[in-house]
Amino acid sequence: MCTADQFRCKSGRCVRLSWRCDREDDCSDNSDEENCENTGSPQCAPDQFQCGNGRCIGQRKLCNGANDCGDGSDESPNQNCRPRTGEENCNLNNGGCAQKCQMTRGTVQCTCHTGYRLLEDGRSCQDVNECAEEGYCSQGCTNSEGAFQCWCEQGYELRPDKRSCKALGPEPVLLFANRIDIRQVLPHRSEYTLLLNNLENAIALDFHHSRELVFWSDVTLDRIMRANLNGSNVEEVVSTGLESPGGLAIDWIHDKLFWTDSGTSRIEVANLDGTHRKVLLWENLEKPRAIALHPMEGTIYWTDWGNTPRIEYSNMDGSNRRIIADTHLFWPNGLTIDYAGHRMYWVDAKHHVIERADLDGQNRKAVISQGLPHPFAITVFEDSLYWTDWHTKSINSANKFTGKNQEIIRNKLHFPMDIHTLHPQRQPAAGRNRCGTNNGGCTHLCLPNSKSYTCACPTGFRKTSSHTCAKSLDKFLLFARRMDIRRISFDTEDLSDDVIPLTDVRSAVALDWDAKDDYVYWTDVGTDSISRAKWDGTVQEVVVDSSMESPAGLAIDWVTNKLYWTDAGTDRIEVSNADGTMRTVLIWENLDRPRDIVVDPVGGFMYWTDWGANPKIERAGMDASSRLVIISSNLTWPNGLAIDYESQRLYWADAGMKTIEYAGLDGSERRILIGSNLPHPFGLTLYGARIYWTDWQAKSIQSADKRTGQGRETLQGNLENLMDIHVFHRHRPSVHTPCQVNNGGCSHLCLLAPLPKGYSCTCPTGINLQPDGKTCLPGMTSFLIFARRADIRLVSLDIPYFADVVISINVTMKNAIAIGVDPQEGKVYWSDSTLRKISRAALDGSQHEDIITTGLQTTDGLAVDAIGRKVYWTDTGTNRIEVGNLDGSMRKVLVWENVDSPRAIALYHEMGFMYWTDWGENAKLERAGMDGSNRMVLISNNLGWPNGLAVDRAGSQLLWADAHTERIEAADLNGANRHTLLSPVQHPYGLTLLGSYIYWTDWQTRSIHRADKNTGANVILVRSNLPGLMDIQAIDRGSPLGTNKCGTKNGGCSHLCLPNPEGFSCACPTGIQLKSDEQTCDPSPETYLLFSSRGSIRRISLDTTDYTDVHVPVPELNNVISLDYDSVDGKIYYTDVFLDVIRRADLNGSNMETVIGQGLKTTDGLAVDWVARNLYWTDTGRNTIEVARLDGSCRKVLINNSLDEPRAIAVFPRKGYLFWTDWGHVAKIEQANLDGSARKILINTDLGWPNGLTLDYDTRRIYWVDAHLDRIESADLNGKLRQVLVSQVSHPFALTQQQDRWLYWTDWQTKSIQRADKYSGRNKETVLANVEGLMDIIVVSPQRQTGTNACGVNNGGCTHLCFARASDFVCACPDEPDGKPCSSVPSMQPPIPETTHASKKSQTAASRPSSSTTRPHTSLETTEGNCSGKEAGQELCRRANGAVPATSGEGLHVSYIIGGLLSVLIILLLIGAVMIYRHKKSKFTDPGLGNLTYSNPSYRTSTQEVKIETIPKPAMYNQLCFKKEASPDHSYTKEKIKIVEGICLLSSDESEWDNLKQIRSSRGCILRDHVCMKTDTVSIQASSGSLDDTETEQLLQEEQSECSSINAAATPERRGSLLDTGWKHQRKPSTESDV
Repeated sequence: MCTADQFRCKSGRCVRLSWRCDREDDCSDNSDEENCENTGSPQCAPDQFQCGNGRCIGQRKLCNGANDCGDGSDESPNQNCRPRTGEENCNLNNGGCAQKCQMTRGTVQCTCHTGYRLLEDGRSCQDVNECAEEGYCSQGCTNSEGAFQCWCEQGYELRPDKRSCKALGPEPVLLFANRIDIRQVLPHRSEYTLLLNNLENAIALDFHHSRELVFWSDVTLDRIMRANLNGSNVEEVVSTGLESPGGLAIDWIHDKLFWTDSGTSRIEVANLDGTHRKVLLWENLEKPRAIALHPMEGTIYWTDWGNTPRIEYSNMDGSNRRIIADTHLFWPNGLTIDYAGHRMYWVDAKHHVIERADLDGQNRKAVISQGLPHPFAITVFEDSLYWTDWHTKSINSANKFTGKNQEIIRNKLHFPMDIHTLHPQRQPAAGRNRCGTNNGGCTHLCLPNSKSYTCACPTGFRKTSSHTCAKSLDKFLLFARRMDIRRISFDTEDLSDDVIPLTDVRSAVALDWDAKDDYVYWTDVGTDSISRAKWDGTVQEVVVDSSMESPAGLAIDWVTNKLYWTDAGTDRIEVSNADGTMRTVLIWENLDRPRDIVVDPVGGFMYWTDWGANPKIERAGMDASSRLVIISSNLTWPNGLAIDYESQRLYWADAGMKTIEYAGLDGSERRILIGSNLPHPFGLTLYGARIYWTDWQAKSIQSADKRTGQGRETLQGNLENLMDIHVFHRHRPSVHTPCQVNNGGCSHLCLLAPLPKGYSCTCPTGINLQPDGKTCLPGMTSFLIFARRADIRLVSLDIPYFADVVISINVTMKNAIAIGVDPQEGKVYWSDSTLRKISRAALDGSQHEDIITTGLQTTDGLAVDAIGRKVYWTDTGTNRIEVGNLDGSMRKVLVWENVDSPRAIALYHEMGFMYWTDWGENAKLERAGMDGSNRMVLISNNLGWPNGLAVDRAGSQLLWADAHTERIEAADLNGANRHTLLSPVQHPYGLTLLGSYIYWTDWQTRSIHRADKNTGANVILVRSNLPGLMDIQAIDRGSPLGTNKCGTKNGGCSHLCLPNPEGFSCACPTGIQLKSDEQTCDPSPETYLLFSSRGSIRRISLDTTDYTDVHVPVPELNNVISLDYDSVDGKIYYTDVFLDVIRRADLNGSNMETVIGQGLKTTDGLAVDWVARNLYWTDTGRNTIEVARLDGSCRKVLINNSLDEPRAIAVFPRKGYLFWTDWGHVAKIEQANLDGSARKILINTDLGWPNGLTLDYDTRRIYWVDAHLDRIESADLNGKLRQVLVSQVSHPFALTQQQDRWLYWTDWQTKSIQRADKYSGRNKETVLANVEGLMDIIVVSPQRQTGTNACGVNNGGCTHLCFARASDFVCACPDEPDGKPCSSVPSMQPPIPETTHASKKSQTAASRPSSSTTRPHTSLETTEGNCSGKEAGQELCRRANGAVPATSGEGLHVSYIIGGLLSVLIILLLIGAVMIYRHKKSKFTDPGLGNLTYSNPSYRTSTQEVKIETIPKPAMYNQLCFKKEASPDHSYTKEKIKIVEGICLLSSDESEWDNLKQIRSSRGCILRDHVCMKTDTVSIQASSGSLDDTETEQLLQEEQSECSSINAAATPERRGSLLDTGWKHQRKPSTESDV
């Protein structure tokens, strides 16, 4: 029945009477909206009655006996009118009314006070219980007679309406997961902010307010994560054993994390950091989803949308579990608890309803049952509900009592999932922490319940007392599941599987364990490796990871600590120590896909299954002796194996026969144990009286009695990808063996064997045992060694099988290409083209060292002259062939002319010849003496890509492999009798020979092949499945080396002794000349160029003709710009604008020290005054010219006014002059005295960007480069007699000159050093090409720094700074006093050198612009005395750090000084007017010039910025350009390439470059419409960290071919089947990449 204030729907459902005719279908059948036609009429006033026909009459007309309505609705029987007695009167007994009485037309009308209602007798009044009406009060309600009072829970306050409650604290925020991100929204303002982004699939969500943490689950990554509420510090909390963690809840009082997983059908708990994880509930759970906690009550609530959907609760320790609701549920998704209202709310996405109930499930009621397409999650705050909806992609809200006032908070979301209200009152701190401050005394987990708490242990650990847990597991089932390895503890009853936290498990198959060290071992056929870790997942390490293809079986010999495994890919059984060392092949013949393996240290046997063409089970001694097939019939896919030591039986599972069988250890008495209901058994193990197995098809772990097969049980079901299985326990039988005493006397491996032998010794792969049967040879005698990009491997030729062994060098290889061996010392040498190094190491991997680290680009070929103790190499990038000692010292360029991509190199010391292949434009095979003499081309026709090269000394022939013609050919040592040995070979690369065989690597087959060297017949495969194969060498350390042609005393040579056909010759390191005795070398070059290129300082000798750059090994170079040297101390001075320092070092790179380490911004120019021992520099960032002593002391600013981008600087000590260029707004070249005085502009017309500057001290001329006008000019020291020497230079930067003839300059665009005749500008030629980041350049020569001046003796008598000037010298003090007394007067008058013609009169010349050094007074006394007041007023006093010329002069009258100052002022005003006028005019006003403007690049960072106007552009502007940035470690060899809108400034197309010449100069980066880009870019250096080759090829759009810049394997799309090539070649139309 419905109550009086309710309306009964046709369906029988009761709704509020006030909802009738409110135009909303509250009944769901619209019956509450029927017959509402008259409701459209106006409502009657409060003191009126509305008739049935809609009329309004006064209340007093009711029951007055008259039909006032006209339809009788105001009288009986429609109204409950009492019979009239005629005697009623309010004055008589209050008219019989209990409270209020009024007369209406002579009739008594009883009414009640507020808070009461009239009963049906019409007289009595009853108290109204407002608290019974839901929602009347927001939270608490107290009813009293005739009244009520609303109140709020702690943390809330009553609003002014005295009925609703407001939460204290900040404004609430809705926190919700949006799959790809987590966001927050303010519910009342819809403000929307991002908290975390770039997520995979964030579903469940919760927060910890007091710790300011947010937690979420990701069902794609199967992780639970957490972060700070500001989005920082993201970290994993739970990363293993999750399948579909759809619900998450935080206990903010006890600091616990609870979650549901519908994949594993569990509810788990852990600490907030994921430690002490425990499966809390696992029985009778199907698909648990939402979870909510009530920590104040110690309870947990969750929904389950399995086959029997329900809502349950239990205590937080898992006890007292009960079902709250299990009817009218289908997809109960979201769940939330209203802590203040003591209710729970949930959504059902299938029934489209939001419901609520008390916390015990009573008083269940639908709050909203319409307008809910697919609600997912829900939260509550104050009087509102908030929920997410998958269908509408929105967050909505409504009143939590009525369901009314529905609003959309935010829509058009990506995919809203879980939602919470972020507010302190949603996690009230009032609750009692049941565990107290000491975790309840529990050793691990303290879990609250409704009354107290329970101590709990992590999954699988048993409790040893009420408060303590076991520290380790004693017995557990271990099983692999491809992507993880799990354990099921036998110490506890729940049998929950627990994932061992391991990383990078791709496809685990086989397992074993060793209780002695608590290790678990597993094979991974995804990574082809064997790994191990402690049973708890710690100390994880890879044990074996090379030369495996499908390691599917694994067994531990726990007695001698050996690891046995099968490999179905290589068809081998191998063994090693438990840590992977001393690995060797045991069985390699007659194996056909071996699978499982078990060992029996007790009997000394090993057993394995083989499921190849003839399936069988075999056994052999653990040393591979006594091999025997024990089962060979009725087998199909014999998988798991297990030994029962107790009954001496062997058990196996056969997935094809679908049986589990056993037999005696010799194969006798075979029986079927289980023959039914075994769809696909795989792993098998025994423990106690039970046998356990995994089944792929049943997806379960099962067990049965090992003797009868009865009593079958399923331990775990619904587990995909089950593999091997074992029981870890601590009761393996102990065995005493001979190997336990002194390793059995074996030098390496001691392996168990059956009695009577008991054991045998064996050696690592490829090494033979000595005749004593116990000791191994020191290493391989005869072997192949080959490079495989990321490692170097050996294949022994001493043994009857081919097995490759990785040399374990403790270094990361990027791209090992060429390889050589020194058999005498047993060392391998290799080149790495990505790291640009040549390194060496011992053949056992020790003694690694880099021998060549500079000046290499792509070292494709390498050969070790073991007799002459030299290493030779080819470099395709530099097109050179070089030689050096085996330690890399005394390096010399042998061949540098007419070389175009040299690759393989081979030596014949006895004959004195070296041979090399060249696959440039005209491929050829050449020969020369090993000293570079007698060079000749042997073969130059019908060659494509001659890759490998080998010298057959015994057969006196050359052999080479050509990947283009697909041939291996041979010829005599002089190139005659050429013939084809093998054709076709698919893509040969490395070639070598030993004995009667040739061996080669093949890129396409990814294999090493062998054939007869004379006939090419009998081709066999040595090793296959080796991607990235490069060079190969065959070595026989047993064969004697030849006789050294240089004899025992290095041929009498001081440095290099190099063989040639006639004998030998002495040679010097690169750039150094041999003396006339033809035996000894100079210590260093006499004259050479010194230049900087960002990360290096190099020299080029001018004494020799090869012009090879040699790196000066100065450490810590980042971005070197400017250079100079001091011939007195033999030091280089340089600026580094990355570190903002000026440093110096010896010319050999040693003794590096910082001279100026602070107060620098951009030091562009540097100059050494070798006479006065001063250092001058320009600072473009601060627009200053400064000076200091060479050691950095006495620093002083010389000039800091009227400078606008000062760049290059040069000094002329003999004349006392300082010169500098300024490429600011008004470009100019200026001159001053060395103290900054007598400053004057030499040149300020027809200048663009005057970059480099150099002086010719003999002819007394200045030279400069102009990078804007692209020319080199010169003038005399006064700026007169100006002439253009070289025009049309691309982008010159720095300049230097050699006394006798040449000008040298660096060019950014051509990336080269060039030179021309300094008198005529003719004979222009390139000295060095293809150098990235070229900067400054200087000539170091004995004739360069000559001459002297007054400061050259005893520092001119000055205490600090001495500056020579045109006709005198001055002393000066530093800007910052250094604590030592400083005098601007010399202590003695040094003799004026002959070379300086000083005139006393010149010192009284006209006043000059003020500088930091000032004019002298009349006498020394005046200088040091105090100023008079008059002098002070006229600003004539000298500062303490002023400088005074040393020579005395005539006294000056004050009036002269004033007159001079006025003259200077007038001159300055005139100069200013001229400059303003010039500024108004355009610097280059030629109207024919284009609209393109760019400024001189600044190299402040690693890149140069060029501004380009975005005025209408020709088509060429649409090309892509590249921006080069320094990597974070400031390694400038690594480059990131970014695409920038703009043009290719350094395009290879000359016509495009010419278009850029129509340029108008402007100040850098100030034009608003300019697009900034960087210039020294477009040459994409194929260096270590830059691009892989495919990207480079696409960017440069170059024709593909084999190129030696091997940086990475190219992508398959560009390569077809050749996945490992990445080489480009610019010339040949038929390319290697097309193969």
